[in-house]
Amino acid sequence: MARFFDVHPHDPQPRAIAQAVKIIRDGGLIAYPTDSCYALGAQMGNREALDRIRSIRHLDDKHHFTLVCRDFAQLGQFVNIGNDVFRSIKAVTPGSYTFILPATKEVPKRLLHPKKKTVGVRIPDNRVVQALLAELGEPLLSSTLLLPDEEEPLTVGWEIKERLDHQVDAVIDAGDCGAEPTTVVDFSSGVAEIVRRGMGDPSRFE
Repeated sequence: MARFFDVHPHDPQPRAIAQAVKIIRDGGLIAYPTDSCYALGAQMGNREALDRIRSIRHLDDKHHFTLVCRDFAQLGQFVNIGNDVFRSIKAVTPGSYTFILPATKEVPKRLLHPKKKTVGVRIPDNRVVQALLAELGEPLLSSTLLLPDEEEPLTVGWEIKERLDHQVDAVIDAGDCGAEPTTVVDFSSGVAEIVRRGMGDPSRFE
């Protein structure tokens, strides 16, 4: 049965955040709110949690997982990013965008796209996520909480608890959450290609 943490959206309680991060460090899988919609999160090197995410979402090995980072200093450890691309991403970050970029050797191979050797990265504009990342001290392996055969992601904490009670280890509820996934922009070739249109304004990259 999943733990349920009811936290303040702008000033999340440190004790609840610490307890959620302990679950992550102990190998757990959490559902948490972001600036776009709910996501599934786990420790970056956790192979079992990765398999659990694949099982919950029915994902194949070509799916781009995302590393949710606290800031650009952290993001820069895990992706290769040129000056022009950096400026484009910096202009909309933090925000509801995911960027696909060539991964560095710091990223576990199992997280990479098998052919392109890329990974998704993002810096969300959300106090709860920032508190989690500050406590964790590393990026959060993440995937949008979009269930198979459903067109829209889950956005309500108690509903997620009911539906995934035996598939996740914790649910963090911070009230209203966005109803769309992020806009995904692939910069792996050095030129912006919009892969998915979502919360973030895609016109900047067209």
